[in-house]
Amino acid sequence: MNDCVLGLDSGGSKTLVAVADRQGRVLHRETAAGLDPIANPQWSAQLHALLQAATRLPLAAAVVGLPMHGELTRCSIAQRDTAQRALLCPVLVENDVRIAFDGAFAGQGAGVLILAGTGSMAWASRNQPGAEHVRVGGWGDVFGDEGSAYWIGCQVLTLASRSLDGRAYQPDLTRALLEHLGLGPGQLADWVYGLANRRAAIAALAECVSAWAVAGDAAALAVMDEAATHLAAHIDTAWRQIGLSGPATWSYAGGVFAHTPMIDGIRRRIGTAACPPRLPPIGGALWRAAHNAGWNPDQRWIEQLSLNL
Repeated sequence: MNDCVLGLDSGGSKTLVAVADRQGRVLHRETAAGLDPIANPQWSAQLHALLQAATRLPLAAAVVGLPMHGELTRCSIAQRDTAQRALLCPVLVENDVRIAFDGAFAGQGAGVLILAGTGSMAWASRNQPGAEHVRVGGWGDVFGDEGSAYWIGCQVLTLASRSLDGRAYQPDLTRALLEHLGLGPGQLADWVYGLANRRAAIAALAECVSAWAVAGDAAALAVMDEAATHLAAHIDTAWRQIGLSGPATWSYAGGVFAHTPMIDGIRRRIGTAACPPRLPPIGGALWRAAHNAGWNPDQRWIEQLSLNL
C-alpha cells in the first residue's frame, strides 16, 4: 500500500519538498533554490532531481506548486511534463499561490489568500465543490507584482539612487542600504547589474526594508505603507470577483508578512483581521495530495502535519 503523499512548494527564491504519511508525520524534506522558469534556466533538471529523490518512499499522490503555472502556456506544459516524468504516482501541478490558498483555508469556507513573496498575487474562492477560483495580480516583475518583496526592493533602490544623485534626500535609508550591501556610494549600479539572479537578490532587500520600518525609518515606513495599499486592493478585488461583499475573509503567505506591521496595515484597509493560515503553502500541497490519494485529512491530521512542518 502506498502510504505517503508528496508536496512541493516553489517560488522565486526557494523550494520546499516534503513527504508525509497518513498520520501527518513528515518522513522526508528538502530545501532548494527557487524554480522560477524565467530566472532559473536549470529549473526543469532541478525539479526532476528533487522529485526523484523522494521516490524511495511509497507515494500515493503528489501535488507540485510552481511559479508561473497557469500563467505562461509553454512553461506550464513543460512543468507538467517534468513532474510526470519524475514520478510514477498521480501528480497534480498547480500554481504556487493555489497551494498557499489550500494551506491557509484547508477547505474551510470562502476566503482570499494574499501571497507576497518574491512576487505577489491574490487567490480567492468560495471554497465549495465546483466553486470558481479567481486570481488577481501576479503579472510578474515587468509590469506587476505590486507590494511584493521584489517591488519593495525596487522602491528602496529607487529612493537610494535618487538620494545619491541629489533628486531626493533620504540619507538614513541610503546609508543603511549601502552598509547592508557593503557598498560605496558609486557601487550601487555595479551591484544591481552584476547580479546573477537579479529578481531574487532585489527581493531579499524587502526583509531589511521591513526591519527599518519597524525601527521607525520614515522612508521605509512609506514604502511598506504603499505596499500594504497595493496588497489590500488585490484582496478587495478578489473578494468582489467571487461575488461577495462586505469586508473580506483573508489570510496570507510569503516573506513580506514576516513582520506584523504589514498584516496590521492590510487589516486597517480591509476592515477585518487576517485569519492565521491553517497550514503553510507546503502543507497546502500535502493536504491537497492527501485528498487526491483518497485519504481524509481531518483536523487531527492537519494539526499533526502543522507540528511536523
